[in-house]
Amino acid sequence: MMSDRQDGVFTVPYMVYMPEKDRLLMLTGVGYPHQAVTVTSNDRGKTWSQPKFVHLGADNKPDTGMGIGLTYIGKGKVMLYAGGSRWFSDDYGETWGDPVKVETPSSMRLWGNWDPAYVDKDPKTGKVLRLIETGYTCAGDTESGGAAQAYMRCSMDEGQTWGEAIKVPEWDGVNEVYITRAKNGNMIAACRTVVPERYHTEIDHYEGLGISISKDNGITWSKVKKLYDWGRHHVSIVLMPDGNLVMSYVVRKGYIDAPDGYPQFGLEAVVSHDNGQTWDMDHRYILAVWKGTVLGGNSWWSGPFSSASVLLPDGAILTAYGNGYRVNPNPAVPGQPTPRDVGLVHWRLNNKGLNKEQKISNSPVESDLRNVFDPHIK
Repeated sequence: MMSDRQDGVFTVPYMVYMPEKDRLLMLTGVGYPHQAVTVTSNDRGKTWSQPKFVHLGADNKPDTGMGIGLTYIGKGKVMLYAGGSRWFSDDYGETWGDPVKVETPSSMRLWGNWDPAYVDKDPKTGKVLRLIETGYTCAGDTESGGAAQAYMRCSMDEGQTWGEAIKVPEWDGVNEVYITRAKNGNMIAACRTVVPERYHTEIDHYEGLGISISKDNGITWSKVKKLYDWGRHHVSIVLMPDGNLVMSYVVRKGYIDAPDGYPQFGLEAVVSHDNGQTWDMDHRYILAVWKGTVLGGNSWWSGPFSSASVLLPDGAILTAYGNGYRVNPNPAVPGQPTPRDVGLVHWRLNNKGLNKEQKISNSPVESDLRNVFDPHIK
């Protein structure tokens, strides 16, 4: 853990690799209420700088609130979301300014967003053509009366101004959407799906994960194909040089309880060998597993918050994730569990032959075989 020598709150990490500097930049939240800070690494994640607040107000206190959606636009330009605004840096995240308010579409009561914007570049010149931002509105604002509806909107000037929000009909019942592009040119949307009806009274950690694909540059999208019906979401996707797509995600529900009754949580990854059409769930990677410290209604305190994966120049993958594996079940301030940590996993894909097992991938999406796993923590 990069934060386990401290007893504060470090949570919800986002991370980008900036090739011009061979540098990693991470955005995370600290304290209660969460405030946005950044840290950098110049040795590909082995060591990190001291946290630096994104912005300090006139009273020299942080004033941005929680930061999300760290996006590397290129050539030293970075964008993040905090305090209802988009913040920009043109010096690799050293300083931040020029906040632009995140507009709520006039037809909506709210606009929620979580994931980084997708930076769409010309494959030949590398010129930034547009940024694509996803957002969602919740129950009461959807035409169908459903729990969520996801949208997308674009910026043609690197985030300064944005077009109208476009409703994607296939994203009814979806909130967070992470967009990337496959090697064949298709756009891949990893969608956090709402809690299944049979769990409708449960915490949103029961929300699931599915994939929607566009073959026409984001104009139309396929119906969401669920990978997990519940318990897994908060994704990040890496495109490998050979065209494989590697998707990391957190496991908030779906691991059976440990023998002593405490919940178990984790971080996993799956690979697509066919541009996002299918994902190999029979050979998933178990990147991290831990046992919770809290029982009962607050057991989720020990769970994970977000994943962020980047491809390093040597072909390794570095994945950051938020977790509460050290959470005190009796915090000093009620409702403010500490400590929280940011974990890092430096890993590589298996380059050895795998068997052809597809039992899990072919199982019904709502089945226990697909969604439940025993990580065997003692």
